[in-house]
Amino acid sequence: MTDSRPDPDQLLARIQEEAAHAGRGRLKIFFGACAGVGKTYAMLLGAREQHRQGVEVAIGVVETHGRAETRSLVDGLDRLPMKEVAYRDKTLQEFDLDGALARKPRLLLLDELAHSNVPGSRHPKRWQDVEELLKAGIDVWSTMNVQHLESLNDVVSGITGIRVWETVPDRVFDEADEVVIVDLPPDDLLQRLREGKVYLPQQAATAVRNFFRKGNLIALRELALRRTADRVDDEMLQYRRTRAVAPVWQTRESLLLGIGPDERSEKLVRATARMAAQLGVPWHCVYVETPKLQRLPDMARQRILRVLKLAQDAGASTATLAGGSLASVIVKYAHEHNLSRVVLGRDTGRWVPPWRTTLAGAVGAMGRDLDVIQIALPAGPGGKPQPFGTGPTMQGETLPKQNVWPPYAWSAVVCAAVALLAAPLHSVLDLANIVMIFLLAEVFVAVRFGRGPAVMAAFLSVAAFDFFYVPPRFTFSVHDAQYLLTFAVMLAVALVIAQLTAGLKFQAQVANLREERVRALYELSRDLSAALMTEQVAEIAARFLQSEFGARVAVMVADPEDRIGAPVPAADLPANVDPSIAQWAFNHAEAAGYGTHTLPAAPILYLPLKAPMRMRGVLAIEPRHPARPAGPEQRRLLDTCASLLAMSLERIHYVEVAQATTVQMESERLRNSLLSAISHDLRTPLAALVGMADSLAMTQPPPQGRQAELAEAMRQAALRMNSLVNNLLDMARLQSGTVILNRQWVPLEEVIGSSLKAMAGTLEPGRVRVVLPDDLPLLHLDASLFERVLCNLLENAVKYTPDGSPIEIGADVDSHRVRMMVDDHGPGLPRHREESMFQMFERGRKESATPGVGLGLAICRAIVEAHGGTISGQTRAGRGARFTVELPRGEPPQMETAEGETG
Repeated sequence: MTDSRPDPDQLLARIQEEAAHAGRGRLKIFFGACAGVGKTYAMLLGAREQHRQGVEVAIGVVETHGRAETRSLVDGLDRLPMKEVAYRDKTLQEFDLDGALARKPRLLLLDELAHSNVPGSRHPKRWQDVEELLKAGIDVWSTMNVQHLESLNDVVSGITGIRVWETVPDRVFDEADEVVIVDLPPDDLLQRLREGKVYLPQQAATAVRNFFRKGNLIALRELALRRTADRVDDEMLQYRRTRAVAPVWQTRESLLLGIGPDERSEKLVRATARMAAQLGVPWHCVYVETPKLQRLPDMARQRILRVLKLAQDAGASTATLAGGSLASVIVKYAHEHNLSRVVLGRDTGRWVPPWRTTLAGAVGAMGRDLDVIQIALPAGPGGKPQPFGTGPTMQGETLPKQNVWPPYAWSAVVCAAVALLAAPLHSVLDLANIVMIFLLAEVFVAVRFGRGPAVMAAFLSVAAFDFFYVPPRFTFSVHDAQYLLTFAVMLAVALVIAQLTAGLKFQAQVANLREERVRALYELSRDLSAALMTEQVAEIAARFLQSEFGARVAVMVADPEDRIGAPVPAADLPANVDPSIAQWAFNHAEAAGYGTHTLPAAPILYLPLKAPMRMRGVLAIEPRHPARPAGPEQRRLLDTCASLLAMSLERIHYVEVAQATTVQMESERLRNSLLSAISHDLRTPLAALVGMADSLAMTQPPPQGRQAELAEAMRQAALRMNSLVNNLLDMARLQSGTVILNRQWVPLEEVIGSSLKAMAGTLEPGRVRVVLPDDLPLLHLDASLFERVLCNLLENAVKYTPDGSPIEIGADVDSHRVRMMVDDHGPGLPRHREESMFQMFERGRKESATPGVGLGLAICRAIVEAHGGTISGQTRAGRGARFTVELPRGEPPQMETAEGETG
């Protein structure tokens, strides 16, 4: 009899899932094989019914495609205004996500779930908009076709010859609260096409010749129905688990294979895989570890792991279970997973006594709703069944024979010792109390040596009690027939004690193993949560995997360019880590190396460290015992470890980013305050110095010779200092956000001309060449501030390029932006520091005779960003630097003529 109570872990998971979905909107998908089957029509029909029931329904996006019957259903429903988005000289209508969140209707209709949003939208895909709406508590109804499912996209393109690039992850489809299949027979759909109810008549003929061929429609219809059936099957299985339904519901064919430690289990796996492929059904493969099988030698256990790995590679869902009875565990697993057919092996040459029940018979008796399929297993040499542990294994090795006699010998010794020790008590204790002593010995033997020796101890205890204590003593004859009942009860109680004790011992050992694994994962998680450096993560990973798998470990972290670096320094690193295999595993987000399908001959297993935000690196594992991490259970443990390591590395990364950002923000605040205070204090004496230098030059008689040179040098130094102070003040004002732009629509040519005029004293005549296109539009700029940008860029070019080298100013324009380039022919920007050159007090050379403090480019960026633009620098392929300023184009106001017409 199987336990029908729900699993506590499953109940806890369901409660947590319900808590996570509390307050979240519901997603309903109208799913069909292709366009034209009536998905939008069915969605609008349901929405109108909801509207009649008082539900607030709003239309976000509904594509009627010119169909009159669909358009008629839209009338009377509230439609949210669309958002206009400029894209490639066009203005497109797009769904307004922020408007929907602000309106927050009870039910929102969003057609075409796989739609790609216009570039520049908050989310690139409409299904991402839907997820944000669901989080806000808004119910969403949407539509999609089978070819838009990510997992079936290539299958559909192979059938139809047309690749659909707009896809929806299967996760979104599977997590939808409800999926409604909208189906239409191919002949009816083709008739609708010919009647012009799907596409316009001129498009319908082309569609029938290409995508809408009858064979394509039949195949797409089957895919849609199968995918919907898979989802319904998952829902049914979830319902059975939550309601603890015991009988199997014959809703779908499925197979469950039970394997044992026998060498012939490999044939069972291959035969079941072929059967599942022929039937087109899913299948599971389980190994049940009973107390008897727990004492298998290590070589046999490794063989079991290899068979499970073979089943997993063949497409099975594998599991290792524990229990005292093979049949009860198999039946319970079949009921939990709604598997209607159980596949077991059958020895062709073994004779089963009538009083013994085969495994197939026991499964059939306990699971009367299950179909039991038996596959004949080959007999051993000479036509006899091959007993486990004596013949050749799958790999050709011979298992060592296990010495099983010492526990039985100790069982006999314990029984003899109890018989002798109880002899002096014969005259003191009643026979019933002496029986208790023998039963106590039985318990000891069962706990210490297991079921077999305990059974032997039961018979020996009865025999010893009869021989030594039951009159007439020292004979096996009994003068009172009542003692026969005593013997029978004593034997029955001893056998029950042996069975229960051995079973409980086994379950306790299994529970201890699971507890140790959970404890190890908990300690790993706890240690990783306290790690502050990557080196600590590597040490924790090495310690965990060394204790669990006896493996050497290397953690390799990716740099910002997604290149895998050298292993993080740690104790006992693997000797032959291959960076190319690690890079492949990182790039493809798949395991590679030992035990995988990619470079399986490699001695090291490479697991990608995939965190929620991005890939963080690769975990290289070199097991000292190669078979230990090869099984499915072990791989799941490794995957869990890799996931914890990845999340820890991501946490450390963002902690470092947060600390750096906090320090930078505080530094900028203090710097701006200091600059503002110092700059204001310096302006007055600097203005006085410039005034005194000018006054000295105007004295009578004017200074001559050396005095005039000193006066002019003092004036120029004061002017440079005043310019530096002005730069500091401008930078402080720009970063504090107190600068108010005086923006006007001005031509770029005018701004460039005024900048060149302001730099006339610094630039040599003819050194700057300006080449501008004729169709440059007006720009919305603060002309005086933007002149500072050009002046700083030109001054920068003059400082860091050879005297007389040319400087070019160019520009180009597209539908959205105007781009201006300033090119020089100097040494270019420092490599890998192009972006940092726009930071305050950053210079190309830390120590240089060239005057300046590194504020010019920082001021340029602040001014350009205040105008809604961007500025960047790069070293050109030839020689020299290029600074590129991009500004939004905008729409200048139209001029009115004297007659009042716009021109």
